[in-house]
Amino acid sequence: THANQWFERTLDDSAIRRIILPEGFLAVDVVLNLLQNIADGMVVWPRVVEKHVMDELPFMATEVILMECVKAGGDRQELHEAIRVHSMDAGKIVKSEGKPNDLLERIAADPLFASVHSKLESLVDPKLFVGRSMEQVDEFLADCIVPVLEKEKDLLEVEQVDGVNV
Repeated sequence: THANQWFERTLDDSAIRRIILPEGFLAVDVVLNLLQNIADGMVVWPRVVEKHVMDELPFMATEVILMECVKAGGDRQELHEAIRVHSMDAGKIVKSEGKPNDLLERIAADPLFASVHSKLESLVDPKLFVGRSMEQVDEFLADCIVPVLEKEKDLLEVEQVDGVNV
């Protein structure tokens, strides 16, 4: 106790500790209430998510396309510059004109990428770009979230009486 009371009633400790610590907890409470209010009722539309992923996937797949062409004997520098030009042009069309992403069509029409033309669709499979994320989410939920939810299930049934509406 002597160590805990060392700064008691000094300017270094008492006033600041009595004000800042409780205000910090109150601020966190308000932030969590806001987060709950914002997220409550949120709906994830899988088709909309899929559309956005498929719109951006060609840009994400450029490294895979580049490496496949290099494996087939292509010049990495030349291929990199061609992909950069095609990507910039496709991005400009998407951003300035609102047209769909045509990067894959540009690559398919470029003879420099002939070695991957036949397998271009398989190189842009979204499953190639998620790694272990699905397994990691399942493991995290099973190991960390579900045990806490089961332990605190009584608290989850308590009706909230305070709130901040946004």
